[in-house]
Amino acid sequence: MTPGVIDRIETSTERFASASFGAAVGYASYVGLGAVVTLPELAVCAVAAAIVANLACSRTLRAFSRGGAQFKVRAFDVREIEPIEDELQLTDADRVEPAELVLTDAERLDLRHPEPLELDDVLAELGPDSRVVRLFDRKAMPTPGQLKSRIDHHLGQGASAAAQSDASQALSDALAELRRSLR
Repeated sequence: MTPGVIDRIETSTERFASASFGAAVGYASYVGLGAVVTLPELAVCAVAAAIVANLACSRTLRAFSRGGAQFKVRAFDVREIEPIEDELQLTDADRVEPAELVLTDAERLDLRHPEPLELDDVLAELGPDSRVVRLFDRKAMPTPGQLKSRIDHHLGQGASAAAQSDASQALSDALAELRRSLR
């Protein structure tokens, strides 16, 4: 790109930014003054605010663009590059055959009879400070008899109406039991 084209692009961008800012300020003043000022004066105030914001923004951007750093880059001379005697060149022997990249029927998945995914990576022993939660640990799981007795005990209690309406204590106890079982 030539410097003239770059300058025109930057100028157009600055003008568009200033116009957008002016339009935003004009709209904000129109909405803000809508309840206080009647319509003919409201339109004049909004247009005046847009023009003032546009001018202020364009002058500010112009002031900053003039003070920017200008970097001088010297011309790149191709003659300064020394030729390399042992160049690496690709030949026809380096080409990859297209048959190597084609999938065959042996690589295709049989989607009619998918095999189930089995997760059988068993963790032998967890340390005492391990933060892994054991969901199906046989030692921590209650037996069916223990589960039945818990359910029968819960159903046989005949909880009162006050206990049914506020179950925060039961929730607190359950969380405390869960914390104890995880340690």
